[in-house]
Amino acid sequence: MMTLMMFGAVQLGVAAACVVILVPMGMAGWHLSRNKMLFFSGALFITLAVCVHLTPYFPAVSDFVTSVSSVVVFDHRISCINMVNDITWDLKRNASFHGDIKKNSSLSLEFYEKHWDWTKSPKIEACDFQKLSNYDASNLLNGSWVVVAGDSQARLFTLSLLNLILGSESDRMQSIRGDLFKRHSDYSILLDEIGMKLDFVWAPYVVNLTNLMMNYKTKKSYPDVMVMGAGLWHMLHVTNASDYEFALRVLKSSVVSLLPFAPELGMNGPVTGSVSIKSPHMFWLGMPVLINGMLNTGEKRAKMSDAMWHAYDRALGDSKILRQLGGPLVLLDIQTLTWNCGPQCTDDGMHYDGAIYEAAAQIMLNALLIESHQRL
Repeated sequence: MMTLMMFGAVQLGVAAACVVILVPMGMAGWHLSRNKMLFFSGALFITLAVCVHLTPYFPAVSDFVTSVSSVVVFDHRISCINMVNDITWDLKRNASFHGDIKKNSSLSLEFYEKHWDWTKSPKIEACDFQKLSNYDASNLLNGSWVVVAGDSQARLFTLSLLNLILGSESDRMQSIRGDLFKRHSDYSILLDEIGMKLDFVWAPYVVNLTNLMMNYKTKKSYPDVMVMGAGLWHMLHVTNASDYEFALRVLKSSVVSLLPFAPELGMNGPVTGSVSIKSPHMFWLGMPVLINGMLNTGEKRAKMSDAMWHAYDRALGDSKILRQLGGPLVLLDIQTLTWNCGPQCTDDGMHYDGAIYEAAAQIMLNALLIESHQRL
């Protein structure tokens, strides 16, 4: 019965096309026959119009058109995710700086004004990346549970994210800084005004991150957004890149088992309002470039050499934990951010100026907009 009804609909569509379009075409053709080019153009236009009107009556054709459209959107999102870390820096000497760097190296971060933006290119401009305001960031993360887990780099990232949402000069941020930077401790805050919960979890080794993933799986309670990263402590205290790669592979398996979808983009439908959907958004906070000569202890300079840093960087790639290499985690590329900003952005060769982590927070938020099909 359904087949007969479909066939009848097709017949009706064809008949309507013939009456409404083909008959006038034939009449016009009689008058345009002297101008073959004009007749051909008119015939092509009307034929395309007929195809557009009849497409809905042929499910296979309609599905094909829809799938092609989906692939185009899918490719655009992948392209933008891959370019979201393309940041350039504008470093200018701070005219208001009057300190003596030679006497107090901690003042070196204030010697330059640091401004950043996405690289100017047609492809990046098409992605419409933008620096989110306090209002936009709060709206995007409204009602979300955000977890940041890792070492001191993750703690600095957490500070930048809270600075953006609450305002870096607010009275509340003054007290938050003291609590957040208690040595080797966890931190949790509930922002009632936007219904957002943020947890910082001290997890200096990759195995700590794996245990955290398994804990979420056991409780069947998952954050909406998770940013994780570790490696500096392993490099200093274990100093074995192969062991680091193995730990990352175990973490990758635990993350994949946690996620109720394949790691590729586009498995969750579009959402509105909060980024909170059935699958958590997962990010990897990369390691910074280490400037060996600026490291503040002999042990660090000996163990965290350039060669060892590159070995750990290769281990990250070989673990295939990153989205760009087929894994589940979107990279927040601290390596590129710190390399491009350079030694002017650090006073100890490891921990960088807040502008680095401010950029990383904005990169994460723009990636969230892409992943959740949202625009501001």
